[in-house]
Amino acid sequence: MSEQSRRDLAQLLIPVLRWTPSGGFADTRPLIEQALALGVGGFQLVGGEQDGVRALAKELQLKSRQPLLIAADLERGAGQQFAGATGLPPLAAITALDDIEALRRAARLTAREARTMGVNWNLAPVCDLDLLLDNPVVGTRAMGTDARKVAQLVTAWVEACQAEGVLACAKHFPGTGRVLRDPALELPVVDTPADQLKEQDLQPFRAAISGGVASVMTAHVSYPTLDSSRLPATLSREMLQWLLRQQLKFDNLIVSDLMTRAAVTDGRSVAEAAVLAVRGGCDVLLGPGDLVETLDALERALDDGTLEPERVKQSVRRRLKWAQWASPPNDWRRPSGADTAWGALLADKVIRVEHGPLPTMGAVTEVAIVDDDGHTDGVAVERTGIAEAMRLAGNDARLVDAPTPASGGPFVIALFADFVPGKGRTTLLPETIDAVHTLIAQAEALQRGVVLVGLGDPRWVAQLGLTPPTVLAWGGDRVMQQAAGRALLRSRKP
Repeated sequence: MSEQSRRDLAQLLIPVLRWTPSGGFADTRPLIEQALALGVGGFQLVGGEQDGVRALAKELQLKSRQPLLIAADLERGAGQQFAGATGLPPLAAITALDDIEALRRAARLTAREARTMGVNWNLAPVCDLDLLLDNPVVGTRAMGTDARKVAQLVTAWVEACQAEGVLACAKHFPGTGRVLRDPALELPVVDTPADQLKEQDLQPFRAAISGGVASVMTAHVSYPTLDSSRLPATLSREMLQWLLRQQLKFDNLIVSDLMTRAAVTDGRSVAEAAVLAVRGGCDVLLGPGDLVETLDALERALDDGTLEPERVKQSVRRRLKWAQWASPPNDWRRPSGADTAWGALLADKVIRVEHGPLPTMGAVTEVAIVDDDGHTDGVAVERTGIAEAMRLAGNDARLVDAPTPASGGPFVIALFADFVPGKGRTTLLPETIDAVHTLIAQAEALQRGVVLVGLGDPRWVAQLGLTPPTVLAWGGDRVMQQAAGRALLRSRKP
């Protein structure tokens, strides 16, 4: 095996760099040095602060032997990952406005903010359809239920993103709208007939491909009607090389979802899964596990003929083509003040009120957090945004465990419940429901009304079957918490 062949294989690997509150990116330093020495093709950044991300991305590009793809999952704006950037509502909330220009502006703002930080690849948009109530992973990430309409929205999003010099990524091929299990926990199997999948589920991906999308991300899902081997799409030659490459005529980057997910490591190591993924048709692998182990396994596969040299060369060429395409020109557009102001207002615009009108808040507002999500998938979300936004507007908002006589105004119950990776369920925990009912009873004992705030897909708060005034905030991100806090105070205005 030549040194050049090993370097080529290394370019197919995209390790993940995770920021931590305690150490920032310092904990990833050994991985960064190892990855750059091996010659990886890029990195995925998770978390961080805007200026720190910018500095890191610049350093990575300078130290790399070739231009890098710097990826991030920015479905809900750059603020989804990076503090200081603009957070946006989930795609379902934006598309519910029935304003395709708002979707374009959201994609454009996200891409402009990403570019200024050196992030040149947004792992979005989600092209999955919202087809099943029992789907544990799609929810508000989807743009809707109607394949034809979603196809139009996907095209608008992709074109707006890539016009700003940032790669878009249509995911998760061939569609996870019908899964009933979470790929983070196990391998889902979709038995839907092939003609139905091709007619409905593939339609948004066809639109993305027609729109010139730079990359397609594979689903860690088995579709026996598309590939009788029952392999997940990520490892399936039938789905990637025959369906996606030959039939849909897609010739850009195919990227795997995280290779450490249970759905692809079921009965095999990450390194073994990586070999199958490249053989199946993936060009680059996100989160490829231990870099040396995976690289060694890919080398052995190339030596023994499991991997064809031409298959690897094609992937190397595609990765380089798109990394060069995204290399930043000097005069790239930066987000304007008008861009970011519009983004801040978008969160307020998507808020819905049910069973209203909202009552007027007291001078002191007590807010209790009921959390059905917790630290799912190892990510803790701050739950203080509602109270902070209200205090900023002059209200004495307090986070409490139960209502007290300190306030005579409405008692606010903020329910964090959403479809979160790793959660693996689509119904509220019994203890969540009990907690809400207990808080309502305590408020009633103090002769106080109640306002519910749903911080997640609206279907979760609907499971309570309750009808007090309800603020639907679509998600639990900080930007949506703050928008919910502002919505609670609008009742004071004439």
